[in-house]
Amino acid sequence: MATETFTDAIALLKADHRKVEGLFEQFEKASSASRKQSLAHEICTELKIHTMIEEEIFYPAFRGKIEDDTLDEAYVEHDGAKVLINDIEAGSVEDDFYDAKVHVLSEEIKHHVREEEMPSEGMFAQCRKTDVDLVALRDEMLARKEALLAQAKGEGLPAAKPTVVQLVAA
Repeated sequence: MATETFTDAIALLKADHRKVEGLFEQFEKASSASRKQSLAHEICTELKIHTMIEEEIFYPAFRGKIEDDTLDEAYVEHDGAKVLINDIEAGSVEDDFYDAKVHVLSEEIKHHVREEEMPSEGMFAQCRKTDVDLVALRDEMLARKEALLAQAKGEGLPAAKPTVVQLVAA
């Protein structure tokens, strides 16, 4: 994953968005259980890595520089996705509601991506108007992403951990 592939941190995040959108499309078209299970796992891994680099590096870089509400909503949206990600990863394609959970996760991610990429007032548009060095941020995010990808291929990633939403036992 060469740094020249992505002009800056926002280009890196947008490339992640496109990749996951493509994986969701493949899931919707897949017919075999093994293919669906494999795609769901890949979707969950990609989303866990993406949310981690955003929450650890990207979002903190813009706290106090863009609208707080924009960042706060992004964290909450991530947490909603993380709950589904963990449920999907703990389950099996044969489980009731499995496809529905993946579909709802897809819808949540589409909404989140629209909020980030919306021209003029979206998060990324706000970020471009700041003095944050988006190239240096890209480099930091790429290094973390590569480490997380290696971890995913090795011992695996831990369950996604909600940041702001408290899970209450039923």
